[in-house]
Formats: sequence, C-alpha cells, structure tokens
Amino acid sequence: MKSAKSKTNAADAATGCLYLVATPIGNLEDISLRALRVLKEADFIACEDTRQTMKLLAHFDIQTRMVSYHEHNEITRAPEIVIDLEQGARVALVSDAGTPAISDPGHRLVSLCVRHGIKVVPVPGASAFVAALAASGMPIEEFAFIGFLPSRQTERRKALRTLAAEPRTLALYEAPHRLLDTLEDALEILGNRPAVVAREVTKVYEEFLRGHLEQLLAEVRKKSPRGEITLLIGPADGAAVHAASSAAAAVPLARRVEELMQERNVDSKAALKVVARERGLTRREAYKQLLVTRDE
Repeated sequence: MKSAKSKTNAADAATGCLYLVATPIGNLEDISLRALRVLKEADFIACEDTRQTMKLLAHFDIQTRMVSYHEHNEITRAPEIVIDLEQGARVALVSDAGTPAISDPGHRLVSLCVRHGIKVVPVPGASAFVAALAASGMPIEEFAFIGFLPSRQTERRKALRTLAAEPRTLALYEAPHRLLDTLEDALEILGNRPAVVAREVTKVYEEFLRGHLEQLLAEVRKKSPRGEITLLIGPADGAAVHAASSAAAAVPLARRVEELMQERNVDSKAALKVVARERGLTRREAYKQLLVTRDE
C-alpha cells in the first residue's frame, strides 16, 4: 500500500494535478482529513476569496500560498494555472464554502484541465443542498438540483415554467434579498407545493422552515431571513402533475424533445428521458413514438 501511494504521488508531481477541495459550508469541523492533507501539500491554493480561505487555513495552521480565482478573473487566471499544472504543480482549488464548480467558480478551469490532459481529482466534502435535502423530510429518492435561478424576474419565471411538470423535488440556492420574489413566483407558477427553506445550514443560526409555499411566503414576509439559503420545493400533487403531463402530451413527442433540448441545453437522449417520465412511458416506448412522430 505504501509503495502504491508513493507511486501515485510521484506521478502527480510529474504531470501536475488539480484537486477540487470541498471546504466547510459553516462549521469548520466539517472538513475531511484528506482535504486538510491536500491543502497542506499543495504548491498553492486557488481560492474564490483569499480572506475567507485564510480563516480556514489559520484555524488549521496551514501555511500554503494562496492565489485568487473568482468569477471576475477566471478567464485570465484559468490559463495561468493550467501553465503551472503543465509544469508539474499540485494545485488545490477551493470556493468560499462547499464544492468548487458547483454553483461556484471552477468549471472553466476544470474544462481546460480536461482539454489539456491534466489530472483532476475531486476531494469531496460538505454540500449545502445535500445536507438540506437529508434533513428536509421531503421525498428525496429522486431530486433535481437547479442551483441559482436567474435573478431577473422574466427569466426566473420562464425557468420555473419549464420546471412545472418536474415530478422530483427541486433543490435551489437563492440570495436572501431575492427569496421573497422567488417564493411569490414559485407559488403562482408551481402551485402551493410542500417546501423547505433551509438557512445557514451547519452554522450557529441554522434554521429550517417547513410547510407549503404559501406558509413559507407568509413567514418570509413577516421576517426576511439572512445568510445562505437553500430552497427545496416538493413534487406537485397528483392533479397538478396530471394537468402538466396532459398539456405536455398534447405536443407531438418529437417537438417536445426538441423543446426540452433547447430549454435545458441537453442532448436528445436526456430530453427523451424527461418526456418519457412526463408521459408515463418507458424509454423504449418513448423511443418508438419518437421514431413514429419524426416519420410523420
């Protein structure tokens, strides 16, 4: 085991390696021993906000050099980091909290590394939406992670309409100052579904507001929450799902597949899977209907 590990480390040192290190979303104890080791051994840490990361490093007495990597400089910083990686550097990428590239900067750098044949290693850890889902008490056998909805109301409402027939629990992030508007739009477009507002998960003022969208909207109107917000919206009841499915079924299957490919920016296989679920078909049955409607 020891020799295998040293061979792996030698290979990483020769070719360079990007580590995607998940950091605590609140409680500093929610970091793995592996993450601490990687942060200590890295040649440098690329971080969303060096001031925020410094608190974590200081707490665990880690002296590794930091460079900034955030949404405003990643276009130029990502190629610079790739050059370091090609020269053999071991780089740890972190965001302010949670996993890099998941609703945080990092995707551009990961894509460049993959394109240049540079090894990318995930070092998993805390995730706000996963923690919120686990404690929500809602149906989570299947769920759809949406991340942040568009900030502008027109685009936000359009995005919610595309989710109206989604039968799985929705997991979203939202800024505190937009939560009221998002709840109003969700109630109007999705109906009064079961929902949870999870605030400051793992932190001192952690709070879960559970109920239906109408109840949560009343609570938020009385007292606007602060801090990091995860919004979970449950599946529609049977009647609402049936109505949405009936509306979708009125559209020819091939056209519906094309609509979903454009709306969600997915390939035909993924779109067909969604249409099959909307119409209560197996993927095999949906594929047969797709061929028929295309021929027509």
